[in-house]
Amino acid sequence: MSSTSANATTDLNPAPPDPATLTPEFLRAWFWHKQGLDGSLAGASPEQVLATAGWARSVGGANPYLTLFARAGITREQTDQAVLNLDIHELPTARGCTYVLGKSDFRWALRLGADAALASMKVLERLGVERGEITLLEEQVLHTLNEEQQPLDPKQLRELLGESVRSLGEEGRKKGASTTLPTALGLLQADGRIRRVPINGRLDQQRYAYTAWQLTPNENSTAENSTEETKTELTDDGVRNLLMQRYLGWTGGATAKQSQWFTGFTVAQTKKALAAAGAEGVTTAAGEQLWMLPDDVVRLGAFTSAKTEQIQLLAGTDSLFLLRRNAADYLDPADKDKKVLDGTLALQADLPDHPILDRGRIIGLWQYDPGQEQIAYWLFVKETAAIKDRIKEVEAWIRDELGDFRSFSLDSAKSRQKRIDALNAAS
Repeated sequence: MSSTSANATTDLNPAPPDPATLTPEFLRAWFWHKQGLDGSLAGASPEQVLATAGWARSVGGANPYLTLFARAGITREQTDQAVLNLDIHELPTARGCTYVLGKSDFRWALRLGADAALASMKVLERLGVERGEITLLEEQVLHTLNEEQQPLDPKQLRELLGESVRSLGEEGRKKGASTTLPTALGLLQADGRIRRVPINGRLDQQRYAYTAWQLTPNENSTAENSTEETKTELTDDGVRNLLMQRYLGWTGGATAKQSQWFTGFTVAQTKKALAAAGAEGVTTAAGEQLWMLPDDVVRLGAFTSAKTEQIQLLAGTDSLFLLRRNAADYLDPADKDKKVLDGTLALQADLPDHPILDRGRIIGLWQYDPGQEQIAYWLFVKETAAIKDRIKEVEAWIRDELGDFRSFSLDSAKSRQKRIDALNAAS
C-alpha cells in the first residue's frame, strides 16, 4: 500500500487544541488518520478494521471489499472467509440500513435495527394483518429452516410454506408489502433468530438465502445468565450510548447534526448519548463545534499531518464520507467549483463517482471499466508516480479479485458508461 503512518504523531499532550490550528486541511488529515487510511491498520483483521474505521455500508456493492483492502490490504478471499467464519457479517442496524460489522457488535447493533422491522409490521397491520398471524409465520419459517438444515432463499421458503404466506394484493404492493413473508423474515433477523447469507458467498451482490441462527439479542438481554452490563447495553438508551461512543471513535469527531444523520437519533437522544460518552466540544477554525471523545481531544492536540503522499482510491460510500455525509469537506476550495455531469462537485450531497485521495483531500474521481479492464479517472492535480502506482494496484485488484466494481446491486458497466466516458473526456 502506498501509505504510511510514520508522520502521524499521536503522543498524548495535555494541552487542548488551539481552534486556529483546526483548519479544514488539518482536520482532513486527522480524519484520514482516524479512519486508518494512513497505513496504521496494515496487517489488521477484517473485524479489527471495522471496529476501528466503522461499519462498511453494504447495498450489494463492492464498498466492503475496498474498505478492507484500502486500510489493511485484505483480499476478497480473506473477506469472504471472515464472513463464512462469522467474524464479520452483514446485518440491519442503524436507521434500518445494512452494514458489514464485526462479531463483537452483532448483538447490540441488531437491537438498533429493531424499530425498522417493527415499522414493517405496522404497515401490515394497516392492511388488516394481525400480529398473531406473523408470529405464527415466524415459527413456521424457523421450523422449515431447521428441518431443511440448509439456507433457503425467499422463493424456496414461499414454496415450502405454501398458504402460510399470504398475498396482500395490489394494495400491499403499493405499500411495499406484496406478501407477509418479508416482514416475518425481518422480525426474525432483528431478533437474531435467523441471518441472511449471500448465495455465492460474496458481498457485492444482493442474492440471499436465510439460515437459522441463535444470537437472540432481545432474549439474552433478560436471560438469567446475562450480566448486568449486557442487560444495560441492550436497553434503548444502552445501544444508543454504545453507537455514539463507537461513532465518535470511528470519525475522530463530528457535529451533532452529522451524528444525527448516521444514527437517526432525535436531538434529545443525541444530547443524552453524547453526555454518556463523555464527549467534549471542540471549536474549529471555521467556528464549528465538533464533539469528540476525551482521549481524541488530547491526541488531536499532538497530531501532525504526514508530509509525504498517501494515495487511496475509495468507494463513494466509504466510511470517511458516509459517517458524516460531508464529501464536499474533503475537496480543496479550488476544486469545489469543478463541473461534472450532474453539476458542481461541492453542491452534491454524495460524490458522482468514486474518489481518489491524498491524506484526506479528494484529488480526483474514478470508475472501473470492466470492458477495458481498467480504471477511468480524472485528476484535479498533476499525476505523480505514487498516484499512478496506486491506480494500477487497485485496477489489478479489481480485475483479478472482483471482476468489476459496482456501487450497488443494480450497477452495471452499461449504467455507468456515461460516467466512464465523462471521466475519460475530463482527463
